[in-house]
Amino acid sequence: MPALADLRPRPAGERLLALAGRSMGTTWQVRFCAGPGMTPRVVRDCVEGVLDRIVAEASGWEASSALCRFGSAPGGTRQTLPPGLFGVLQFAVELAAATGGACDPTLGAVTDLWGFGPSGPRDRPPPDAAVAAARAATGWRRLALDAADRSAFQPGGLRLDLSGIAKGWAVDQVGAALCELGVESHLVEIGGELRGRGIKPDGQPWWVALEPIPGDCGPETLIALHELAVATSGSYRRFFEADGRRFAHTIDPRTARPLAAPPLAVTVLHRDCMAADALATALTVLGVEAGLEHARRHGIAARFALPDGDATSPAFDAMLD
Repeated sequence: MPALADLRPRPAGERLLALAGRSMGTTWQVRFCAGPGMTPRVVRDCVEGVLDRIVAEASGWEASSALCRFGSAPGGTRQTLPPGLFGVLQFAVELAAATGGACDPTLGAVTDLWGFGPSGPRDRPPPDAAVAAARAATGWRRLALDAADRSAFQPGGLRLDLSGIAKGWAVDQVGAALCELGVESHLVEIGGELRGRGIKPDGQPWWVALEPIPGDCGPETLIALHELAVATSGSYRRFFEADGRRFAHTIDPRTARPLAAPPLAVTVLHRDCMAADALATALTVLGVEAGLEHARRHGIAARFALPDGDATSPAFDAMLD
């Protein structure tokens, strides 16, 4: 919770406004405090400019994006990447190392094979041989990032997939751009991932309810997003069913297959939305026991939504006190 000193009323004349749109294959919303002279058109142009840049760098659906150009680059070459994309990959690789490979930004071939990528959905699991071949074409260690020239190594056929981190990254980038514009008090939401900064004109923080999870019997939880972000990874969001089984979009990089029995959802609270987004995915892959242990060791505020109730980390519990 923010300190009482942070809940002072905003300057007189500010208006609470809201904008919305579509980008990155999903929806976005921004609520913000607009001072005199700040028009919705200026704010919209700022938000859409940031999102257009992120699509140009990191979209797996745009053949001209830097991410797709890396995937089609010749094997054995080093590719210089835009600063933003390189920074996201650095974070993703560090998290992969910290979680024993529970997240991997090189799963492009695998996610596409299972119907969760640019090739479109499928209604049957792929053959085992195809899964093995796609798995052989992955591996975060093979990127061999070099910070000196912002380059990544392309060993041949290595395709990137940032779907488990891109929305959170975009939320942070939009928020930073709004601050530079002078819109310091705002709530940014992209595809269900949120980050709040500052307070509303009435002096209240940006209160949000954690996303309701189908099948979760836990109570509604309200969070004040004051310099805080929240992201949720849920197996209920994208999936297909075949032969009585559900195949959800969260892939275990260690098997190249959808998780067999994932939690209903994992929610993470963090100062940075990119970190919250990536951690929610990684903890989902780790599972309840290992995921909670990782969260406990690293002070991560996490909630696992389960059919018989929620499991939460000590850091999450402390934030609700």
